Amino acid sequence: MTIHVLGVPMDLGSGRRGVDMGPSAIRIAGLSDRLKELGNRVIDEGDIDIKNIEELRVGDMKARYLKEIARASRIIAGKVEKITAHGHFPLVLGGDHSIAIGTVSGIAAHCRRKRKKLGLLWIDAHGDINTPATSPSGNIHGMPLAAVLGLGPKELTHVGGSFKKVDAANVALVGIRSLDDGEKKHLKQTGAHVFTMPDIDRQGIHRVMKKALARVTDGTDYLHVSFDLDAVDPTVAPGVGTPVKGGLDYREAHLIMELLSDSGRMTSLEIVEVNPILDENNTSAEFVVELVQSGFGKRIL
Repeated sequence: MTIHVLGVPMDLGSGRRGVDMGPSAIRIAGLSDRLKELGNRVIDEGDIDIKNIEELRVGDMKARYLKEIARASRIIAGKVEKITAHGHFPLVLGGDHSIAIGTVSGIAAHCRRKRKKLGLLWIDAHGDINTPATSPSGNIHGMPLAAVLGLGPKELTHVGGSFKKVDAANVALVGIRSLDDGEKKHLKQTGAHVFTMPDIDRQGIHRVMKKALARVTDGTDYLHVSFDLDAVDPTVAPGVGTPVKGGLDYREAHLIMELLSDSGRMTSLEIVEVNPILDENNTSAEFVVELVQSGFGKRIL
């Protein structure tokens, strides 16, 4: 497989600094070499140029740094669409989760042009389905799922084209354990399927993933996986911007990626919210590399 690594060093959508260093930390942890060891060709596209927070105006307090995030999202979408059109695999490194607006929109634009259908697996502690009207913080990293479902400001929903990027019937969220009231409302309205941590506790990650994969692959041609590292418990991955106790354990996280690999359906992946400032000896970035390896076929035997 030819994998294109694209870094998006952005922390504008987050409420705290540091996730802009995530792509660098993941590369330092040996991402390219580990993927090459599995027989893949790796092309590192470098990082998208993002303006620093110090040189920008916040703008609308209900959608902070909207203008720059929208600009960056359009660039991401263009690059990801091009990679996908060549039949290659986009591996996008964040940065905060607002980058998913660009990633998903780029793949969706390709799908629309080829009359194909996209499925979306959202692995996260949070729903990220707020809009400026419902967000308690105004931080756009809590809005990307809403945007790709057509909710929120047109600066975000129209990235890659003025159409809904993915059908909620083909969206599954896994690992959810922290939702705002507005997010609960939007999830019920859209019909996106949610698997919470209590669901995983009761049913086991294997059964939950079987259900989630059935949802996101039903009639779809492409499957994008958006993995926010805060889905994993902070005891396993401490270097995240918004840690929430009670997340996926080490083996559950790996099994998710192993099952994705076994399915043969994953066509793009992004890993977001790695914050080296809050990490311990780059532990979280190294864990990300291990997860990516599992997603690309590494096995014990």
